[in-house]
Amino acid sequence: MGSAALPTSANMLNTFLYVAQGLLVALEVIAIALPLGFVLGVLLAILRVYGGRFIAPLVGFYSAVLRGVPPVVLLFILYFVVAGAVNLSPLWAGALSLGIISSAYQLEIFRGAFGSVSSGQMTAARAIGMNRSKAIRYIILPQALRLAIPPWSNEAATVIKDSSLVYALGVPEILRRAQFVSANTREQFIAFGAAALLYFAMTFVAGRLLDFVENKTAIPGEVGG
Repeated sequence: MGSAALPTSANMLNTFLYVAQGLLVALEVIAIALPLGFVLGVLLAILRVYGGRFIAPLVGFYSAVLRGVPPVVLLFILYFVVAGAVNLSPLWAGALSLGIISSAYQLEIFRGAFGSVSSGQMTAARAIGMNRSKAIRYIILPQALRLAIPPWSNEAATVIKDSSLVYALGVPEILRRAQFVSANTREQFIAFGAAALLYFAMTFVAGRLLDFVENKTAIPGEVGG
């Protein structure tokens, strides 16, 4: 009884399957956080670029604060604020918090994309009678979204990996399950190896899908903005 028995192939499979049960939970967190960060990021980027001398600095401050504090610290702060204001499950509160955190990074991505669109585009749109909001919506925004795909792919990968942070709130996603089975079976390498494999698979698939979207939506003749 002195030394632990080597894990069998059956034990390895059971461990992997147990950890993999957290995949759907992780995907649910990502499916909430990433689109929320996208919507907020685009809207805030527009305000950052076109909001004027009063609104733009406020958005810049929002971005600086959220990007200057470790995500796990912000997760706890936002979790207790959100959960205290609204009766939300840990999964929803954690996913919404991750979405808010991601919005700060996404707004900087989209701000850079807006800056890559030639200023002459806005001038030309105004010259043909478009007001500013229509010019942004129909001329500037579609081009900026295309230009933002490469850096946005990196942020998507970050959100996928940061979804593991909600384990600290008790959400039974991949890392939480890996930690649980590791503590109870002493099969740490298998448990956390399974978690690593699942996170890698998600980021790899997301990266390939976004590469496909980038190629399909590339602006003809556009080279690096």
